[in-house]
Amino acid sequence: MDTTDPDIRFDESGYCNHCTEFFEKVEKLKQEKKFGPACLPDVIRKIKASGRSNEKYDVVLGISGGVDSCYTAYLLSQHGIRTLLVHLDNGWNSDFATLNIKNIARALKFDYESFVLDWEQFKDIQLAFLKASVVEAETPTDVAILGALHRVAAKYGVKYIISGGNLATEGILPRLWHYNAKDTVYFSAIVKTFGTKRVHTFPLFDYKAEFYYKFIKGIRILYLLNFVTYNKAEATRILKEKLGWRDYGGKHHESRFTKFIQSYLLPKKFNLDYRKATFSSLICSGLMTREKALEELKEPMFNVAEIERDKEYIAKKLGITIVELNTLIDLPGRYYFEYPNDEKRLNFFYRLYKKYLS
Repeated sequence: MDTTDPDIRFDESGYCNHCTEFFEKVEKLKQEKKFGPACLPDVIRKIKASGRSNEKYDVVLGISGGVDSCYTAYLLSQHGIRTLLVHLDNGWNSDFATLNIKNIARALKFDYESFVLDWEQFKDIQLAFLKASVVEAETPTDVAILGALHRVAAKYGVKYIISGGNLATEGILPRLWHYNAKDTVYFSAIVKTFGTKRVHTFPLFDYKAEFYYKFIKGIRILYLLNFVTYNKAEATRILKEKLGWRDYGGKHHESRFTKFIQSYLLPKKFNLDYRKATFSSLICSGLMTREKALEELKEPMFNVAEIERDKEYIAKKLGITIVELNTLIDLPGRYYFEYPNDEKRLNFFYRLYKKYLS
């Protein structure tokens, strides 16, 4: 990490706040028995106990076709957890991602459901966020994933949603690089200002929905990869050899839109290189050397010819011209605090939650 994050701070030893906070977070979770292989047997017991009264499933797993979620599915199978795979179809899947999901479901003998968004509605929301010119161009998908997974879990009476999210590869992410996806004041301000359609069928997920699903329905999210020694390179090898998984390129490139956002739009608009956060997480996890990370960062984030083809595809799918897309790309970057948001109230509620209810 470096000063392309405006909030970064360095101590007298040269360590930045992100690394320090990473180690503090890991240590705290270990003390709370929410991190580390030693806690895995207890986690598996809790999952199986929660599913004893359920005829079909112990858990719902959100699956994207990427390494993290597919390897999580493999681990669940290894531990005999009855799993329903759920994929949010937002219209941007790469062919490899779709193939990976189908191969995983077939190989592990897991049921699979696709939660399909209303494309015209979702397209309008995505365009609104591009017009708002904020870092959080992917927030609509993040919100929809949370909303969809909780709806499906409640539908089947499942008490655990399993996520492929993990600290080893995602433990570091600056605040200004991705604001809270549960802030519906922020979401609604952008959609109402720049959108043209009502979003009444979109699976919104705010702090009130989170309270309902967590405390009324008793649904919890578990990050299973935090309870194993997760080595992404080894996980990739296992998936390829045992489950016919195919590589699609960079992190989160299972989505053509995400690939465009992270490898092109954010670097161009904000001078933001997501690889720095990913590599920093890997370094703190002992899975990468700083020297190796610096060497890889010398590689360009995108291929010029390839990104021009991607831009043509994205413009056509969004129903705009390439000139209009380039105009959106060239807009000055803005941050969440430049729009109406609910940050103060959300911070208050989450402080209370951590103090009294977690």
